[in-house]
Amino acid sequence: MSQLMDDLAAFVASTGFSDLPPDLVARAKRHILDTFGATLAGSNSPIAQAVQQTVAAEGCTPLASVWGCGWQTSPRNAAWLNGVAAHMYELDDTGGCDHSGAVVLPAVMALIPQCAAPVSGQALITAVVLGYDVGRRVLEACGGYAAHNEAGWHSTATCGVFGAAAAAASLLQLNQNQTAQALGIAASFSSGLWGFIHDGSQSKKLHAGRAAEGGVLAALLAAKGITGPGQTFDDVWGGFLQTFAPASRQPAALTAELGQVWKLNRCSIKPYASCRGTHSAIDAVGLLMAEHNCGAEQIARIDVYLNPFLLDMCGNTDLQSLAAAQMSLPYALAARVLFGHAGLDAYDSDKRASSEVAAMLDRITLHIDQQQGSSDEPVVELQTRTGERWRQHVAVPLGAPANPLSDTALLDKFTQLANRVLTPPQTRTLQDYCLTLEQQADISELLALLK
Repeated sequence: MSQLMDDLAAFVASTGFSDLPPDLVARAKRHILDTFGATLAGSNSPIAQAVQQTVAAEGCTPLASVWGCGWQTSPRNAAWLNGVAAHMYELDDTGGCDHSGAVVLPAVMALIPQCAAPVSGQALITAVVLGYDVGRRVLEACGGYAAHNEAGWHSTATCGVFGAAAAAASLLQLNQNQTAQALGIAASFSSGLWGFIHDGSQSKKLHAGRAAEGGVLAALLAAKGITGPGQTFDDVWGGFLQTFAPASRQPAALTAELGQVWKLNRCSIKPYASCRGTHSAIDAVGLLMAEHNCGAEQIARIDVYLNPFLLDMCGNTDLQSLAAAQMSLPYALAARVLFGHAGLDAYDSDKRASSEVAAMLDRITLHIDQQQGSSDEPVVELQTRTGERWRQHVAVPLGAPANPLSDTALLDKFTQLANRVLTPPQTRTLQDYCLTLEQQADISELLALLK
């Protein structure tokens, strides 16, 4: 077993709730609540229902719950289905593995029925925090988000499986050796490509679920004595980093400042139902319209100056599918201008097909700015029909740790999403339960609240 794997596994196996700073616990509860909301909203979507039907056809002994419908299935399948639903509408959090909430929370919740003793809220929070931490550390060991995703890998899937495995190992109370085996097994389950970006296909929605499922399976196998490669993160042929990040790997990032720098603290809660790469521009055009009291009818054109990576990822104007529209920066701006927001309702098919949207898209032009780095936010320039021209750059978009959603905005988002599936009284009860999660000695009630 390599030293890197030893150190990472020891950290996961030995960390308890008392090791978590209070502000980290508070932040974790916000992300847990947010992920439940995003998942409930996506639980009755056509894609979620299609994968549910696929699983139902396999047959299994019911054990774990699929949120929002009351259906039960195996832990593996529950993790997969809830992960798909969580990532369905691009409303799940970002900045971890990337979409850590949609990977980690479905994984740990699926394993609660497998635990011999009651699971406390503190144990759940601890597992979630560790999952966020490990998933992000693996991404940073790959060289970071830009390097890994530019290579064609979708980090939510490729790195998220490690976060799910770590969280599952924590919840199952695996020892250090078992945790190391789970992480090694998870490496072989890693997958996920950005090929969906070219035609608006729906495979991206499946990635979070597959990572959650892989983490659950890795932990369950490790608990049964199945072994994984101990040199997963070493510079060896067939190792994860050498295979997935041969030119950008930074293995020291796996264990740098373990227990001191908590990666969940860098994660964002999304206010918009679109790719995180569109959010700064949405904020910028909103600020310009508000500052200058400018309505949609007054806008002659919008120019956006952005880096080549963001252009490749979000530069499309294909609105045929929801998946494609949510990855479109031009559509996100058109929605904000015409509808006053870029929430889930702004992505309805009738809005995407409207003549007003088509006309606004004709007025939006994207320009490559070679001076911008892959992580830089775009600059938005708005020109009115009377010739006025204004520019805005939002370096820290709404929802980021340095510009967080207010408690009121977070609860409004959760309520709107959860109410798509639950009754308002159920939504309020679930909200109150999550916000007092660390006080719960047995969270089996939480499973019932999600039905």
